[in-house]
Amino acid sequence: MFFRFNELGFVKILQDLSVFGISKLLTFTEPSAIEYPQKQSEHSLQTVKRAKTALALGSNMGDSQAILEAAIATLAQTPGIFLEARSHWYKTKAVGPPQPDYLNGCVTLQVEMLPQELLESLLQIERQFGRVRQERWGPRTLDLDLLLYDDFVVDTANLQIPHPGMRDRAFVLVPLAEIASDWVEPVSGRVIQELLKEVDCSDVHLLVGN
Repeated sequence: MFFRFNELGFVKILQDLSVFGISKLLTFTEPSAIEYPQKQSEHSLQTVKRAKTALALGSNMGDSQAILEAAIATLAQTPGIFLEARSHWYKTKAVGPPQPDYLNGCVTLQVEMLPQELLESLLQIERQFGRVRQERWGPRTLDLDLLLYDDFVVDTANLQIPHPGMRDRAFVLVPLAEIASDWVEPVSGRVIQELLKEVDCSDVHLLVGN
């Protein structure tokens, strides 16, 4: 079962979702206020319900492998983000104008953030690593794409989950299948391993020595 978000606003929609048993993700206090879950400590009996998410990482400028490793370390140190699993790195042909090959990989996370809040954190990390958004499909120091957020479907002006291009991209599906092969993509209703069988993987190569 999945839920579709739109631009009516996350607060109102998540309040509505609490009727369907989704209130374990967030604790609602008053109609106008949301209490974000906090980490459980040995001094607290509070139970935390985290959301599982998947990200795609890519880079084709600078020392890409070092940048990607540093990006994962930054994610793991970000409050509310907990690294669960990471794939190997893969060398892939770039899509778009002539440019160097990419290094790509995926991670799965447990997060204590709403989708929009997570997106803002990812954009901030991209900027921290020198990402400048200019040319579409152009080269980049760091690309962080939010692929999946539990089984939610999100459709707003600046965020779509599942990522709209993920089902057609071997450079996403190959590393994602390595760490989340049984995750059901909620729009198609198919697991990642099945989606992978339908794309051409000839330009995706495991990086030697990683």
